[in-house]
Amino acid sequence: MGHDPDIYLLYEYKEKLPFSLRIKVCLDEAVDAGILNETAQEAIGRFPYFRVQVGLDEGQNYVLKPNDRPLAVLPEEDRRLVLGGNEVNRHLFAITYRDDTIWFNCSHSVCGGFGVMFWVKTTLYLYMCKKYGYDFKPPKDIKLPGTEVAEGELFFPDADKLPKDEPVKRYEGGDSNLALPRFLKYLLNPFAKTDYYYQIEIPSDTFIAYAKAMDASPNTLITALMYKAMARFFKEKEGTFISGRIAADYRNDIGADESYRDFVRFIHVKYEWDMKDEPVSKLNMRARGAVIVQNQVELGIERFRKISEAHKGIDAQLTLKEKIKYANSHSTFRSDPRDPYTVSYVGRLELGEMEQHITGIYNITDGDLMLEVNALEDKICMCFQVVNKDRTPLDKFLEVLDEEDLKYKVSERKIKYLPKIELP
Repeated sequence: MGHDPDIYLLYEYKEKLPFSLRIKVCLDEAVDAGILNETAQEAIGRFPYFRVQVGLDEGQNYVLKPNDRPLAVLPEEDRRLVLGGNEVNRHLFAITYRDDTIWFNCSHSVCGGFGVMFWVKTTLYLYMCKKYGYDFKPPKDIKLPGTEVAEGELFFPDADKLPKDEPVKRYEGGDSNLALPRFLKYLLNPFAKTDYYYQIEIPSDTFIAYAKAMDASPNTLITALMYKAMARFFKEKEGTFISGRIAADYRNDIGADESYRDFVRFIHVKYEWDMKDEPVSKLNMRARGAVIVQNQVELGIERFRKISEAHKGIDAQLTLKEKIKYANSHSTFRSDPRDPYTVSYVGRLELGEMEQHITGIYNITDGDLMLEVNALEDKICMCFQVVNKDRTPLDKFLEVLDEEDLKYKVSERKIKYLPKIELP
């Protein structure tokens, strides 16, 4: 039997690739720190699988141990929080706040965007009910304190028991290394320690009408828009192509529909240089075709089986140093085909009545030329992420939005401050 599946990304931790994430929630009023701290403690109690700290067992494997110390609720400062450290009571989850904004910080090893929203929604709901003295109508999928942790919530499948059918067809993609030099310049330069993001806000009604007009889904549409931008940003070179990738949740393929854990793979969309003058509608159809070919259950199972084999390989190493080396050389994320940009759209967030007090939600993650997208009732919230101060990629993307008559608001450049993680 393997170890806790929530530990394995910790072996791949790097200061500049921390595999941590932040959910930034902007409210319509200043945060009440006292109420936030009180309700944060109540909320985290509902999630025993998040209320943990990292240790080492006798076999030099990372393990997650119960942690009953208070969850850290701290003022947001212009620095990177250290999860797993003393300041946050050794937790891998912590909350910070400033003015009208709350940041939910956590390790990506334990969960991803799907699972972390369990915690975010519960905390926000308890906070708002307490602050306004009113029992808001909750989201349908909320998990309130006192409710049972369902079996499906904890489910992690056995790869050996899943079907081993081959996919009907495979997508002809490949590696596009156009963005690799800029990323390596950041990763390998000891003086480059800061990465950035911009918040883009697009009215939902405008965006949805635009998407419906060309029978587009938000993820394929944004992939097409981003291709046009990147075709203007990168220099055309013989023998190269531009590709994007779409984050795809495959939990349904492996029967883990309700699990808090992260089950994400990437769908690759290959574009050629001579497509740069095609209309967005045609580029979207190309992306849709790529999604149809790659959105097969067999490919989701194949991805999970590959991850399970990597976990077994880590377990088989005798020392922590060897486990870390093996994890990095067999990383599924690093061994994926390279694409210059990534689009991750999680869909319409169900927030119930408390959405009336939320003005924006942005997912801040690892990645360069990475678009994390959330949808609220009245706006699309994009987090456009880059590894340096060069604003050109953003400007090219906004240029495309202007040409397509998509109105938007864009923020100034902001620093990610992704949390570091202190490990044994």
